[in-house]
Amino acid sequence: MTTSEAREQAVLEGVRKRRERVNEAIPDELPIQRPERLYEASRYLLDAGGKRLRPAVLLTAAEALADVEPLSTPYREFPSLADGTVDMMAAAVSVEVIQSFTLIHDDIMDDDDLRRGVPAVHKEYDTETAILAGDTLYSKAFEIMLEAGAEPDAIVEALDILATTCTKICEGQSLDVTFEQRRDVTPEEYLEMVEQKTAVLYAASACLPAVLMGADEDTVDALYGYGLDIGRAFQIQDDVLDLTVPSDKLGKQRGSDLVESKQTLITVHARERGVNVEELLESVTVETVTEAEIDDAVAQLESVGSISYANETARDLVTQGKDRLDVLADNEARQQLCELADYLIERGY
Repeated sequence: MTTSEAREQAVLEGVRKRRERVNEAIPDELPIQRPERLYEASRYLLDAGGKRLRPAVLLTAAEALADVEPLSTPYREFPSLADGTVDMMAAAVSVEVIQSFTLIHDDIMDDDDLRRGVPAVHKEYDTETAILAGDTLYSKAFEIMLEAGAEPDAIVEALDILATTCTKICEGQSLDVTFEQRRDVTPEEYLEMVEQKTAVLYAASACLPAVLMGADEDTVDALYGYGLDIGRAFQIQDDVLDLTVPSDKLGKQRGSDLVESKQTLITVHARERGVNVEELLESVTVETVTEAEIDDAVAQLESVGSISYANETARDLVTQGKDRLDVLADNEARQQLCELADYLIERGY
């Protein structure tokens, strides 16, 4: 087993154990109640699964801050840095509920059929119910965060971070839609969009424990920066994997982003190098594109260094993110945050 494979197994095991605890907590925080159809639709994607990476970041960051052995301390009564305890599991569920809200609305906008191997919420129920389910999750996330039981000032700051995060996600989604109509997007603009659409929820997940536990501002800022860095790297690596991982492992047609003319750091860089990205493929749908077409497109993108550029950018962001963790004590949980960052750009399917 290679070092990379061993790291991936260790990270996935840590994520799995935290995921199990989050999964157990979700029904408590978001029970099925009247009207049942609304709450069943709200829980639908949460019950369908997911890696729970954002809650894993949050819970691991809390353990690093408290300087406790990972998975050794009850998350419902987690020690603050002063007196008292915090319900860190409530915070973890809150960020996962926000993630689910964004997925429901993304699927409606894109009219996607599947999510996590099951029909999208608007396909399983209907569009009206899906919209209401997403809105319900959005508001419930704030209700759940209120249950964290931290000091009043800390709760207010946590809610502010959550609200700002949701606003930025919407702004990022809007930019992403706008970019589909443009052919002059710069790498800087793309990274800004990714930061807002994807990375801010990782940033919130990483810094919220520091806020709730009463850490100083420098620590909060450092953890927020860590989340932004690894979140951007995560999305960039997704761009790469969409082109380089076989369709059967990817779970969708390889190169679908390219077929659908979605902006990625790879295509933005390639255009700057004179590549006519719109003519890389003859096929215009994921149903008709062939593996040979994708192979030829990837070869052209590799020839101008666009895939290498994306990989290097992701690696640099991860290195920068890990350096920000110097504000934490040198403990096992901090090491796990570093390993999780590495996993996000080394993972396969």
